[in-house]
Amino acid sequence: MRPYFTRLTERFFRLKSFGGDVLETRMKRCLSTTDITLLGVGHMIGAGIYVLTGSVVRNSTGPSIVLSFILAGFASLLSALCYAEFGARFPKAGSAYTYTYIGVGELWAFVIGWNIVLEHMLGAAAVARSWSGYLDSLLGQAIKNSTITNLGQLNNSSFFGDYPDLVAFVVVIAVAVFIALGSKTSTNFNSVFTLINMCVIIFVVGYGMTFADFDLWTGSDESGVSNFFPMGISGTLAGAASCFFAYIGFDGLATAGEEAANPSRAIPLATFVSMSIVTTAYVSMSAALTLMVPYKEVHPTAAFADAFARRGAVWAKYVVSLGALSGMTTSLVGSMFALPRCVYAMAQDGLIFKTFAHINEKTKVPVNAVVVFGAATAIIALLFDIETLVEFLSIGTLLAYTIVSACVIILRYRPAGAASQSGHLNSECEGRIRAWVPFQTALSTPVPGQTVAWSVIFMTASFCGVSVLFSSGACHTTLGKIGIFILSVISLAFIGLICLHHQSKAQIDFKVPFVPLLPAGSILINVLLMTHLAPITWVRLAFWLTIGFAVYLFYGMKHSTEENREFSQGVSKSTTYESMVSEQVTPQSVALP
Repeated sequence: MRPYFTRLTERFFRLKSFGGDVLETRMKRCLSTTDITLLGVGHMIGAGIYVLTGSVVRNSTGPSIVLSFILAGFASLLSALCYAEFGARFPKAGSAYTYTYIGVGELWAFVIGWNIVLEHMLGAAAVARSWSGYLDSLLGQAIKNSTITNLGQLNNSSFFGDYPDLVAFVVVIAVAVFIALGSKTSTNFNSVFTLINMCVIIFVVGYGMTFADFDLWTGSDESGVSNFFPMGISGTLAGAASCFFAYIGFDGLATAGEEAANPSRAIPLATFVSMSIVTTAYVSMSAALTLMVPYKEVHPTAAFADAFARRGAVWAKYVVSLGALSGMTTSLVGSMFALPRCVYAMAQDGLIFKTFAHINEKTKVPVNAVVVFGAATAIIALLFDIETLVEFLSIGTLLAYTIVSACVIILRYRPAGAASQSGHLNSECEGRIRAWVPFQTALSTPVPGQTVAWSVIFMTASFCGVSVLFSSGACHTTLGKIGIFILSVISLAFIGLICLHHQSKAQIDFKVPFVPLLPAGSILINVLLMTHLAPITWVRLAFWLTIGFAVYLFYGMKHSTEENREFSQGVSKSTTYESMVSEQVTPQSVALP
Protein backbone atom coordinates (compact mmCIF):
# COMPACT_ATOMS: atom_id res chain seq x y z
CA MET A 1 0.00 0.00 0.00
CA ARG A 2 2.85 2.34 0.81
CA PRO A 3 4.58 2.07 -2.61
CA TYR A 4 1.27 2.77 -4.38
CA PHE A 5 0.66 5.85 -2.24
CA THR A 6 4.21 7.06 -2.85
CA ARG A 7 3.83 6.56 -6.59
CA LEU A 8 0.48 8.41 -6.57
CA THR A 9 2.03 11.35 -4.70
CA GLU A 10 4.91 11.50 -7.17
CA ARG A 11 2.45 11.60 -10.06
CA PHE A 12 0.52 14.44 -8.41
CA PHE A 13 3.65 16.56 -8.01
CA ARG A 14 5.67 15.68 -11.09
CA LEU A 15 6.87 18.66 -13.06
CA LYS A 16 6.56 19.86 -16.60
CA SER A 17 9.85 19.51 -18.44
CA PHE A 18 10.92 21.30 -21.60
CA GLY A 19 13.07 19.65 -24.19
CA GLY A 20 15.14 21.71 -26.59
CA ASP A 21 14.51 25.41 -27.22
CA VAL A 22 11.95 26.94 -24.84
CA LEU A 23 10.96 29.36 -27.65
CA GLU A 24 10.05 26.56 -30.04
CA THR A 25 6.32 26.48 -30.86
CA ARG A 26 3.87 25.28 -33.48
CA MET A 27 2.12 28.66 -33.34
CA LYS A 28 3.10 31.74 -35.33
CA ARG A 29 5.22 34.39 -33.57
CA CYS A 30 3.69 37.50 -35.14
CA LEU A 31 2.50 39.73 -32.27
CA SER A 32 4.35 42.92 -31.34
CA THR A 33 4.51 44.51 -27.88
CA THR A 34 1.86 47.03 -29.01
CA ASP A 35 -0.46 44.23 -30.15
CA ILE A 36 -0.18 42.47 -26.79
CA THR A 37 -0.55 45.72 -24.80
CA LEU A 38 -3.75 46.64 -26.65
CA LEU A 39 -4.98 43.08 -26.19
CA GLY A 40 -4.55 43.45 -22.42
CA VAL A 41 -6.13 46.91 -22.29
CA GLY A 42 -9.03 45.77 -24.44
CA HIS A 43 -9.58 42.67 -22.33
CA MET A 44 -9.68 44.61 -19.06
CA ILE A 45 -11.62 47.73 -20.06
CA GLY A 46 -15.09 46.49 -20.91
CA ALA A 47 -18.01 45.38 -18.82
CA GLY A 48 -15.88 45.92 -15.71
CA ILE A 49 -16.19 49.70 -15.97
CA TYR A 50 -19.37 50.30 -17.94
CA VAL A 51 -21.64 47.72 -16.30
CA LEU A 52 -20.06 46.60 -13.02
CA THR A 53 -19.31 50.09 -11.67
CA GLY A 54 -22.91 51.14 -11.27
CA SER A 55 -23.99 48.13 -9.21
CA VAL A 56 -20.88 48.19 -7.01
CA VAL A 57 -21.23 51.93 -6.28
CA ARG A 58 -24.89 51.60 -5.40
CA ASN A 59 -24.82 48.36 -3.43
CA SER A 60 -21.35 48.09 -1.86
CA THR A 61 -19.02 51.07 -1.80
CA GLY A 62 -20.48 54.45 -2.67
CA PRO A 63 -17.74 56.94 -3.69
CA SER A 64 -15.10 54.75 -2.03
CA ILE A 65 -15.20 52.62 -5.18
CA VAL A 66 -12.19 54.75 -6.13
CA LEU A 67 -10.24 53.02 -3.35
CA SER A 68 -11.78 49.66 -4.30
CA PHE A 69 -10.38 49.99 -7.80
CA ILE A 70 -7.00 51.10 -6.44
CA LEU A 71 -6.88 48.13 -4.05
CA ALA A 72 -8.00 45.66 -6.71
CA GLY A 73 -5.53 47.24 -9.13
CA PHE A 74 -2.70 47.04 -6.61
CA ALA A 75 -3.47 43.38 -5.91
CA SER A 76 -3.61 42.73 -9.64
CA LEU A 77 -0.31 44.58 -10.18
CA LEU A 78 1.44 42.43 -7.57
CA SER A 79 0.10 39.34 -9.32
CA ALA A 80 0.97 40.85 -12.72
CA LEU A 81 4.60 41.22 -11.66
CA CYS A 82 4.67 37.53 -10.81
CA TYR A 83 3.09 36.65 -14.15
CA ALA A 84 5.65 38.85 -15.90
CA GLU A 85 8.56 36.95 -14.36
CA PHE A 86 7.10 33.64 -15.45
CA GLY A 87 6.36 35.06 -18.90
CA ALA A 88 10.04 35.98 -19.22
CA ARG A 89 11.18 32.58 -17.89
CA PHE A 90 8.83 30.37 -19.92
CA PRO A 91 7.13 32.08 -22.89
CA LYS A 92 4.50 29.39 -23.40
CA ALA A 93 0.72 29.39 -23.86
CA GLY A 94 -1.33 28.43 -20.83
CA SER A 95 -0.55 31.32 -18.49
CA ALA A 96 -0.91 30.38 -14.79
CA TYR A 97 -1.52 26.74 -15.70
CA THR A 98 1.91 26.37 -17.32
CA TYR A 99 3.60 28.37 -14.56
CA THR A 100 2.08 26.15 -11.87
CA TYR A 101 3.05 22.99 -13.74
CA ILE A 102 6.62 24.28 -13.80
CA GLY A 103 6.52 25.43 -10.17
CA VAL A 104 4.59 23.05 -7.95
CA GLY A 105 3.53 20.05 -9.98
CA GLU A 106 0.85 18.46 -12.12
CA LEU A 107 -2.12 18.25 -9.75
CA TRP A 108 -2.05 21.93 -8.79
CA ALA A 109 -1.46 22.81 -12.44
CA PHE A 110 -4.60 20.94 -13.44
CA VAL A 111 -6.61 22.67 -10.70
CA ILE A 112 -5.46 26.08 -11.92
CA GLY A 113 -5.90 25.21 -15.59
CA TRP A 114 -9.38 23.88 -14.92
CA ASN A 115 -10.26 27.15 -13.18
CA ILE A 116 -8.69 29.31 -15.90
CA VAL A 117 -10.75 27.62 -18.61
CA LEU A 118 -13.87 28.31 -16.57
CA GLU A 119 -12.67 31.85 -15.88
CA HIS A 120 -12.42 32.73 -19.56
CA MET A 121 -15.69 31.00 -20.43
CA LEU A 122 -17.61 32.77 -17.70
CA GLY A 123 -15.84 36.06 -18.39
CA ALA A 124 -16.74 35.93 -22.06
CA ALA A 125 -20.33 34.91 -21.29
CA ALA A 126 -20.75 37.70 -18.71
CA VAL A 127 -19.41 40.30 -21.13
CA ALA A 128 -21.63 39.00 -23.93
CA ARG A 129 -24.73 39.33 -21.73
CA SER A 130 -23.59 42.82 -20.72
CA TRP A 131 -23.15 43.71 -24.40
CA SER A 132 -26.64 42.46 -25.15
CA GLY A 133 -28.13 44.25 -22.13
CA TYR A 134 -26.51 47.55 -23.03
CA LEU A 135 -27.75 47.36 -26.61
CA ASP A 136 -31.21 46.41 -25.35
CA SER A 137 -31.32 49.43 -23.02
CA LEU A 138 -30.60 51.71 -25.99
CA LEU A 139 -33.51 50.12 -27.86
CA GLY A 140 -35.94 50.50 -24.96
CA GLN A 141 -35.94 46.80 -23.95
CA ALA A 142 -37.24 45.82 -27.39
CA ILE A 143 -35.00 42.72 -27.61
CA LYS A 144 -36.00 41.43 -24.17
CA ASN A 145 -39.71 41.99 -24.71
CA SER A 146 -39.64 40.37 -28.15
CA THR A 147 -37.70 37.34 -26.89
CA ILE A 148 -40.03 36.77 -23.94
CA THR A 149 -43.08 37.13 -26.20
CA ASN A 150 -41.79 34.61 -28.77
CA LEU A 151 -39.71 32.19 -26.69
CA GLY A 152 -40.95 32.69 -23.14
CA GLN A 153 -39.00 33.12 -19.90
CA LEU A 154 -36.53 30.80 -18.20
CA ASN A 155 -37.16 29.39 -14.76
CA ASN A 156 -36.51 32.13 -12.21
CA SER A 157 -33.54 30.97 -10.12
CA SER A 158 -30.17 32.15 -8.86
CA PHE A 159 -28.46 30.59 -11.89
CA PHE A 160 -30.50 31.37 -14.98
CA GLY A 161 -31.31 34.71 -16.54
CA ASP A 162 -34.83 36.03 -17.10
CA TYR A 163 -34.88 34.97 -20.74
CA PRO A 164 -32.68 33.19 -23.32
CA ASP A 165 -30.29 35.88 -24.54
CA LEU A 166 -30.01 35.19 -28.28
CA VAL A 167 -28.00 38.37 -28.94
CA ALA A 168 -25.33 37.30 -26.44
CA PHE A 169 -25.24 33.87 -28.08
CA VAL A 170 -24.72 35.34 -31.56
CA VAL A 171 -22.06 37.82 -30.35
CA VAL A 172 -19.95 35.01 -28.83
CA ILE A 173 -20.19 32.97 -32.02
CA ALA A 174 -19.21 35.99 -34.14
CA VAL A 175 -16.14 36.74 -32.01
CA ALA A 176 -15.13 33.06 -32.03
CA VAL A 177 -15.10 33.21 -35.84
CA PHE A 178 -12.66 36.14 -35.75
CA ILE A 179 -10.46 34.28 -33.25
CA ALA A 180 -10.39 31.23 -35.53
CA LEU A 181 -9.09 33.36 -38.44
CA GLY A 182 -5.71 33.82 -36.75
CA SER A 183 -3.99 35.74 -33.96
CA LYS A 184 -3.00 38.73 -36.08
CA THR A 185 -6.52 39.15 -37.48
CA SER A 186 -8.12 38.99 -34.04
CA THR A 187 -5.59 41.38 -32.46
CA ASN A 188 -6.02 43.91 -35.29
CA PHE A 189 -9.78 43.74 -34.76
CA ASN A 190 -9.20 44.22 -31.02
CA SER A 191 -6.84 47.19 -31.50
CA VAL A 192 -9.36 49.23 -33.52
CA PHE A 193 -12.11 48.91 -30.90
CA THR A 194 -9.68 49.46 -28.03
CA LEU A 195 -8.57 52.82 -29.45
CA ILE A 196 -12.22 53.86 -29.91
CA ASN A 197 -12.90 52.91 -26.31
CA MET A 198 -9.91 54.88 -24.98
CA CYS A 199 -11.11 58.02 -26.81
CA VAL A 200 -14.54 57.63 -25.20
CA ILE A 201 -12.98 57.20 -21.74
CA ILE A 202 -11.04 60.45 -22.18
CA PHE A 203 -14.31 62.15 -23.13
CA VAL A 204 -16.25 60.71 -20.16
CA VAL A 205 -13.62 61.78 -17.64
CA GLY A 206 -12.97 65.20 -19.16
CA TYR A 207 -16.58 66.18 -19.75
CA GLY A 208 -17.88 64.46 -16.62
CA MET A 209 -15.54 66.41 -14.36
CA THR A 210 -17.16 69.67 -15.53
CA PHE A 211 -20.21 68.56 -13.51
CA ALA A 212 -18.20 67.55 -10.42
CA ASP A 213 -19.74 68.25 -7.00
CA PHE A 214 -17.12 67.54 -4.31
CA ASP A 215 -19.74 67.77 -1.55
CA LEU A 216 -20.75 64.26 -2.62
CA TRP A 217 -17.40 63.00 -1.29
CA THR A 218 -16.99 65.07 1.88
CA GLY A 219 -18.83 65.23 5.18
CA SER A 220 -21.62 62.91 6.27
CA ASP A 221 -25.38 62.55 5.93
CA GLU A 222 -28.10 63.28 8.54
CA SER A 223 -27.45 59.99 10.35
CA GLY A 224 -23.71 60.67 10.59
CA VAL A 225 -22.68 58.14 7.95
CA SER A 226 -19.65 59.19 5.89
CA ASN A 227 -20.52 60.24 2.36
CA PHE A 228 -17.31 58.69 1.06
CA PHE A 229 -17.60 55.42 3.07
CA PRO A 230 -21.38 54.90 3.33
CA MET A 231 -20.94 51.11 3.78
CA GLY A 232 -17.74 51.36 5.81
CA ILE A 233 -14.34 49.83 5.13
CA SER A 234 -15.88 46.36 4.80
CA GLY A 235 -18.00 47.65 1.93
CA THR A 236 -14.90 49.01 0.24
CA LEU A 237 -13.13 45.63 0.60
CA ALA A 238 -16.20 43.78 -0.69
CA GLY A 239 -16.26 46.21 -3.60
CA ALA A 240 -12.59 45.53 -4.28
CA ALA A 241 -13.33 41.80 -4.48
CA SER A 242 -16.06 42.51 -7.04
CA CYS A 243 -13.89 45.00 -8.91
CA PHE A 244 -11.33 42.26 -9.40
CA PHE A 245 -13.56 41.13 -12.27
CA ALA A 246 -12.45 44.27 -14.09
CA TYR A 247 -8.77 43.25 -13.99
CA ILE A 248 -8.92 39.61 -15.01
CA GLY A 249 -7.70 40.37 -18.51
CA PHE A 250 -4.04 40.87 -17.66
CA ASP A 251 -3.38 37.15 -17.21
CA GLY A 252 -4.62 36.72 -20.76
CA LEU A 253 -1.45 38.50 -21.88
CA ALA A 254 0.60 35.53 -20.78
CA THR A 255 -1.40 33.21 -23.05
CA ALA A 256 0.13 35.06 -26.01
CA GLY A 257 3.61 33.93 -24.97
CA GLU A 258 3.92 31.50 -27.89
CA GLU A 259 2.77 34.10 -30.42
CA ALA A 260 4.83 37.09 -29.28
CA ALA A 261 7.75 37.99 -31.55
CA ASN A 262 9.98 38.76 -28.55
CA PRO A 263 8.16 37.23 -25.54
CA SER A 264 10.80 37.80 -22.84
CA ARG A 265 10.55 41.56 -23.43
CA ALA A 266 7.02 41.94 -24.78
CA ILE A 267 5.10 40.10 -22.03
CA PRO A 268 6.54 42.02 -19.01
CA LEU A 269 6.42 45.40 -20.78
CA ALA A 270 2.90 44.90 -22.11
CA THR A 271 1.76 43.82 -18.63
CA PHE A 272 3.06 46.97 -16.91
CA VAL A 273 1.82 49.38 -19.55
CA SER A 274 -1.64 47.87 -19.83
CA MET A 275 -2.08 47.66 -16.04
CA SER A 276 -1.09 51.32 -15.67
CA ILE A 277 -3.48 52.47 -18.40
CA VAL A 278 -6.38 50.42 -17.09
CA THR A 279 -6.01 51.40 -13.42
CA THR A 280 -5.81 55.08 -14.35
CA ALA A 281 -8.93 54.75 -16.50
CA TYR A 282 -10.94 52.90 -13.82
CA VAL A 283 -10.07 55.31 -11.02
CA SER A 284 -10.71 58.38 -13.20
CA MET A 285 -14.06 57.13 -14.52
CA SER A 286 -15.36 56.00 -11.13
CA ALA A 287 -14.32 59.34 -9.63
CA ALA A 288 -16.13 61.25 -12.37
CA LEU A 289 -19.27 59.14 -11.88
CA THR A 290 -19.49 59.53 -8.10
CA LEU A 291 -18.81 63.29 -8.35
CA MET A 292 -21.61 63.74 -10.91
CA VAL A 293 -24.51 62.12 -9.03
CA PRO A 294 -25.14 60.88 -5.44
CA TYR A 295 -24.24 57.21 -5.12
CA LYS A 296 -27.83 56.28 -4.18
CA GLU A 297 -29.03 57.62 -7.53
CA VAL A 298 -26.43 55.82 -9.69
CA HIS A 299 -28.09 53.58 -12.27
CA PRO A 300 -26.98 49.95 -11.57
CA THR A 301 -26.53 48.92 -15.23
CA ALA A 302 -26.23 52.09 -17.36
CA ALA A 303 -24.40 54.27 -14.84
CA PHE A 304 -22.55 56.73 -17.08
CA ALA A 305 -25.27 57.28 -19.67
CA ASP A 306 -27.81 57.91 -16.91
CA ALA A 307 -25.42 60.25 -15.04
CA PHE A 308 -24.99 62.49 -18.10
CA ALA A 309 -28.74 62.45 -18.69
CA ARG A 310 -29.33 63.63 -15.11
CA ARG A 311 -26.95 66.52 -15.76
CA GLY A 312 -28.84 67.51 -18.89
CA ALA A 313 -26.30 66.16 -21.40
CA VAL A 314 -28.61 63.56 -22.97
CA TRP A 315 -26.60 63.58 -26.20
CA ALA A 316 -23.57 62.24 -24.31
CA LYS A 317 -25.49 59.03 -23.76
CA TYR A 318 -24.75 57.96 -27.32
CA VAL A 319 -21.01 58.65 -27.00
CA VAL A 320 -20.91 56.61 -23.79
CA SER A 321 -22.84 53.81 -25.47
CA LEU A 322 -20.32 53.72 -28.32
CA GLY A 323 -17.49 53.37 -25.82
CA ALA A 324 -19.37 50.76 -23.79
CA LEU A 325 -20.10 48.54 -26.78
CA SER A 326 -16.53 48.96 -28.08
CA GLY A 327 -15.07 48.17 -24.65
CA MET A 328 -17.23 45.12 -24.16
CA THR A 329 -16.36 43.90 -27.64
CA THR A 330 -12.63 44.06 -26.92
CA SER A 331 -13.13 42.46 -23.52
CA LEU A 332 -14.97 39.62 -25.21
CA VAL A 333 -12.19 39.27 -27.80
CA GLY A 334 -9.63 39.08 -24.98
CA SER A 335 -11.45 36.27 -23.20
CA MET A 336 -12.10 34.34 -26.38
CA PHE A 337 -8.47 34.80 -27.46
CA ALA A 338 -7.11 33.39 -24.18
CA LEU A 339 -9.63 30.55 -23.75
CA PRO A 340 -8.55 28.19 -26.57
CA ARG A 341 -4.87 28.78 -25.82
CA CYS A 342 -5.31 27.63 -22.22
CA VAL A 343 -7.23 24.59 -23.45
CA TYR A 344 -4.50 23.95 -26.03
CA ALA A 345 -1.78 24.03 -23.35
CA MET A 346 -3.61 21.47 -21.18
CA ALA A 347 -4.42 19.24 -24.15
CA GLN A 348 -0.83 19.36 -25.38
CA ASP A 349 0.24 18.07 -21.95
CA GLY A 350 -2.35 15.29 -22.15
CA LEU A 351 -4.38 16.44 -19.12
CA ILE A 352 -7.51 16.90 -21.24
CA PHE A 353 -8.44 15.40 -24.62
CA LYS A 354 -5.60 15.55 -27.16
CA THR A 355 -7.91 16.67 -29.98
CA PHE A 356 -7.92 20.18 -28.48
CA ALA A 357 -4.17 20.44 -29.14
CA HIS A 358 -4.71 20.37 -32.92
CA ILE A 359 -3.29 23.46 -34.65
CA ASN A 360 -4.78 24.53 -37.97
CA GLU A 361 -1.98 24.59 -40.56
CA LYS A 362 -3.25 27.76 -42.23
CA THR A 363 -4.30 29.99 -39.32
CA LYS A 364 -1.92 28.51 -36.69
CA VAL A 365 -4.79 28.55 -34.17
CA PRO A 366 -6.06 25.63 -31.98
CA VAL A 367 -9.26 25.52 -34.02
CA ASN A 368 -10.88 22.50 -32.29
CA ALA A 369 -10.60 24.28 -28.94
CA VAL A 370 -12.07 27.45 -30.46
CA VAL A 371 -15.07 25.58 -31.89
CA VAL A 372 -15.96 23.42 -28.88
CA PHE A 373 -15.31 25.91 -26.09
CA GLY A 374 -16.66 28.81 -28.13
CA ALA A 375 -19.93 26.91 -28.51
CA ALA A 376 -19.99 26.09 -24.77
CA THR A 377 -19.40 29.76 -23.93
CA ALA A 378 -22.21 30.80 -26.27
CA ILE A 379 -24.62 28.41 -24.51
CA ILE A 380 -23.60 29.79 -21.10
CA ALA A 381 -24.19 33.34 -22.38
CA LEU A 382 -27.58 32.25 -23.71
CA LEU A 383 -28.86 30.87 -20.42
CA PHE A 384 -27.09 32.13 -17.29
CA ASP A 385 -27.48 35.25 -15.17
CA ILE A 386 -24.61 37.77 -15.27
CA GLU A 387 -24.32 38.26 -11.48
CA THR A 388 -23.88 34.51 -10.99
CA LEU A 389 -21.18 34.47 -13.65
CA VAL A 390 -19.23 37.38 -12.15
CA GLU A 391 -19.27 36.00 -8.58
CA PHE A 392 -18.05 32.60 -9.71
CA LEU A 393 -15.44 34.21 -11.93
CA SER A 394 -13.65 36.20 -9.22
CA ILE A 395 -12.84 33.31 -6.89
CA GLY A 396 -11.18 31.16 -9.55
CA THR A 397 -9.12 34.11 -10.73
CA LEU A 398 -7.94 35.00 -7.23
CA LEU A 399 -7.00 31.38 -6.58
CA ALA A 400 -4.87 31.32 -9.73
CA TYR A 401 -3.15 34.58 -8.81
CA THR A 402 -2.38 33.26 -5.33
CA ILE A 403 -0.71 30.10 -6.55
CA VAL A 404 1.33 31.92 -9.22
CA SER A 405 2.65 34.30 -6.54
CA ALA A 406 3.57 31.33 -4.35
CA CYS A 407 5.35 29.69 -7.29
CA VAL A 408 7.52 32.77 -7.78
CA ILE A 409 8.83 32.50 -4.22
CA ILE A 410 9.42 28.75 -4.54
CA LEU A 411 11.27 29.01 -7.85
CA ARG A 412 13.35 31.98 -6.73
CA TYR A 413 14.89 29.89 -3.94
CA ARG A 414 15.62 26.79 -6.01
CA PRO A 415 19.06 26.19 -7.56
CA ALA A 416 19.18 27.27 -11.18
CA GLY A 417 21.57 24.46 -12.06
CA ALA A 418 23.05 26.61 -14.80
CA ALA A 419 26.77 26.96 -15.29
CA SER A 420 28.44 30.23 -14.56
CA GLN A 421 30.99 31.90 -16.83
CA SER A 422 33.74 30.11 -14.96
CA GLY A 423 32.15 26.78 -15.81
CA HIS A 424 31.13 25.89 -12.24
CA LEU A 425 27.56 25.27 -11.14
CA ASN A 426 25.91 28.19 -9.42
CA SER A 427 23.81 25.98 -7.16
CA GLU A 428 26.17 25.34 -4.23
CA CYS A 429 24.46 27.91 -1.99
CA GLU A 430 21.23 28.55 -3.89
CA GLY A 431 18.19 27.46 -1.92
CA ARG A 432 20.20 26.85 1.24
CA ILE A 433 20.09 28.83 4.46
CA ARG A 434 22.84 31.39 4.98
CA ALA A 435 25.91 30.21 6.88
CA TRP A 436 25.78 32.90 9.59
CA VAL A 437 22.23 31.97 10.73
CA PRO A 438 22.08 30.41 14.24
CA PHE A 439 20.94 26.76 14.34
CA GLN A 440 21.73 26.59 10.63
CA THR A 441 22.23 22.82 10.73
CA ALA A 442 18.83 22.20 12.34
CA LEU A 443 17.03 24.48 9.88
CA SER A 444 18.67 23.04 6.75
CA THR A 445 17.15 20.21 4.71
CA PRO A 446 18.86 17.73 2.36
CA VAL A 447 17.06 19.24 -0.61
CA PRO A 448 17.82 22.93 -1.31
CA GLY A 449 14.70 25.07 -1.26
CA GLN A 450 12.55 22.52 0.58
CA THR A 451 12.38 24.65 3.73
CA VAL A 452 11.24 27.62 1.61
CA ALA A 453 8.48 25.54 0.02
CA TRP A 454 7.13 24.49 3.42
CA SER A 455 7.45 28.07 4.67
CA VAL A 456 5.29 29.28 1.77
CA ILE A 457 2.64 26.71 2.65
CA PHE A 458 2.49 27.70 6.34
CA MET A 459 2.69 31.42 5.52
CA THR A 460 -0.31 31.10 3.17
CA ALA A 461 -2.23 29.11 5.78
CA SER A 462 -1.58 31.89 8.32
CA PHE A 463 -2.79 34.50 5.83
CA CYS A 464 -5.98 32.46 5.35
CA GLY A 465 -6.59 32.46 9.10
CA VAL A 466 -6.09 36.22 9.38
CA SER A 467 -8.39 36.85 6.40
CA VAL A 468 -11.16 34.65 7.79
CA LEU A 469 -11.03 36.48 11.14
CA PHE A 470 -11.34 39.82 9.32
CA SER A 471 -14.12 38.80 6.94
CA SER A 472 -16.19 37.10 9.67
CA GLY A 473 -16.06 40.15 11.96
CA ALA A 474 -14.22 38.18 14.65
CA CYS A 475 -11.45 40.81 14.52
CA HIS A 476 -13.64 43.01 16.76
CA THR A 477 -13.60 40.47 19.60
CA THR A 478 -10.77 39.94 22.11
CA LEU A 479 -10.14 36.35 20.99
CA GLY A 480 -10.20 37.45 17.38
CA LYS A 481 -7.59 40.15 18.02
CA ILE A 482 -5.37 37.65 19.84
CA GLY A 483 -5.77 35.20 16.96
CA ILE A 484 -4.84 37.84 14.39
CA PHE A 485 -1.77 38.81 16.40
CA ILE A 486 -0.57 35.20 16.75
CA LEU A 487 -1.19 34.37 13.08
CA SER A 488 0.52 37.59 11.98
CA VAL A 489 3.60 36.74 14.05
CA ILE A 490 3.64 33.22 12.57
CA SER A 491 3.38 34.51 8.99
CA LEU A 492 6.12 37.10 9.60
CA ALA A 493 8.33 34.39 11.10
CA PHE A 494 8.00 32.25 7.97
CA ILE A 495 8.66 35.26 5.72
CA GLY A 496 11.78 35.94 7.78
CA LEU A 497 12.85 32.30 7.44
CA ILE A 498 12.49 32.53 3.67
CA CYS A 499 14.62 35.69 3.61
CA LEU A 500 17.43 33.82 5.36
CA HIS A 501 17.96 31.60 2.31
CA HIS A 502 20.12 32.24 -0.75
CA GLN A 503 18.15 33.05 -3.90
CA SER A 504 18.76 31.50 -7.31
CA LYS A 505 21.23 33.36 -9.52
CA ALA A 506 19.53 32.40 -12.79
CA GLN A 507 19.64 35.25 -15.31
CA ILE A 508 16.29 36.15 -16.89
CA ASP A 509 15.05 39.31 -18.60
CA PHE A 510 12.70 40.28 -15.78
CA LYS A 511 12.56 39.43 -12.07
CA VAL A 512 9.99 40.43 -9.50
CA PRO A 513 11.61 42.92 -7.09
CA PHE A 514 11.61 42.53 -3.30
CA VAL A 515 11.09 38.77 -3.20
CA PRO A 516 9.64 37.31 -0.98
CA LEU A 517 7.91 40.46 0.33
CA LEU A 518 6.10 41.49 -2.84
CA PRO A 519 4.72 38.02 -3.77
CA ALA A 520 3.78 37.49 -0.11
CA GLY A 521 1.83 40.76 -0.19
CA SER A 522 0.08 39.53 -3.33
CA ILE A 523 -0.91 36.28 -1.62
CA LEU A 524 -2.25 38.13 1.43
CA ILE A 525 -4.39 40.56 -0.58
CA ASN A 526 -5.75 37.82 -2.86
CA VAL A 527 -6.71 35.62 0.10
CA LEU A 528 -8.29 38.60 1.88
CA LEU A 529 -10.40 39.37 -1.20
CA MET A 530 -11.42 35.72 -1.57
CA THR A 531 -12.75 35.55 1.97
CA HIS A 532 -14.99 38.56 1.27
CA LEU A 533 -16.85 36.73 -1.50
CA ALA A 534 -20.27 35.19 -0.83
CA PRO A 535 -20.23 31.68 0.76
CA ILE A 536 -22.33 30.27 -2.11
CA THR A 537 -19.42 31.14 -4.41
CA TRP A 538 -17.19 28.75 -2.46
CA VAL A 539 -19.83 26.02 -2.75
CA ARG A 540 -19.96 26.46 -6.53
CA LEU A 541 -16.16 26.38 -6.69
CA ALA A 542 -16.09 23.13 -4.72
CA PHE A 543 -18.63 21.61 -7.12
CA TRP A 544 -16.61 22.64 -10.18
CA LEU A 545 -13.37 21.33 -8.65
CA THR A 546 -15.05 17.99 -7.89
CA ILE A 547 -15.83 17.60 -11.58
CA GLY A 548 -12.25 18.61 -12.40
CA PHE A 549 -10.71 16.07 -10.03
CA ALA A 550 -12.80 13.35 -11.65
CA VAL A 551 -11.51 14.35 -15.11
CA TYR A 552 -7.91 14.39 -13.88
CA LEU A 553 -8.03 11.08 -12.00
CA PHE A 554 -9.80 9.12 -14.74
CA TYR A 555 -8.16 10.71 -17.80
CA GLY A 556 -5.50 13.36 -17.25
CA MET A 557 -3.24 11.45 -14.85
CA LYS A 558 -3.06 8.43 -17.21
CA HIS A 559 -2.63 10.38 -20.45
CA SER A 560 -0.24 13.02 -19.14
CA THR A 561 2.72 13.70 -21.44
CA GLU A 562 5.01 13.43 -18.41
CA GLU A 563 3.53 10.00 -17.62
CA ASN A 564 4.18 8.78 -21.15
CA ARG A 565 7.68 10.26 -21.13
CA GLU A 566 8.52 8.37 -17.94
CA PHE A 567 7.40 5.05 -19.36
CA SER A 568 9.07 5.59 -22.74
CA GLN A 569 12.38 6.30 -20.99
CA GLY A 570 11.91 3.45 -18.56
CA VAL A 571 11.91 5.80 -15.57
CA SER A 572 10.62 4.23 -12.39
CA LYS A 573 9.61 7.43 -10.67
CA SER A 574 8.39 10.89 -11.51
CA THR A 575 10.69 13.82 -12.18
CA THR A 576 10.45 15.57 -8.85
CA TYR A 577 12.96 18.13 -7.67
CA GLU A 578 14.44 15.67 -5.19
CA SER A 579 15.29 13.20 -7.99
CA MET A 580 16.86 16.01 -10.01
CA VAL A 581 19.14 16.90 -7.11
CA SER A 582 20.22 13.32 -6.54
CA GLU A 583 20.90 12.76 -10.26
CA GLN A 584 22.38 16.26 -10.82
CA VAL A 585 19.84 16.94 -13.56
CA THR A 586 19.34 20.59 -14.50
CA PRO A 587 15.91 21.49 -13.08
CA GLN A 588 13.41 23.56 -14.99
CA SER A 589 11.36 23.83 -11.83
CA VAL A 590 10.55 22.28 -8.50
CA ALA A 591 7.86 20.26 -6.85
CA LEU A 592 6.42 20.92 -3.44
CA PRO A 593 7.80 18.57 -0.82
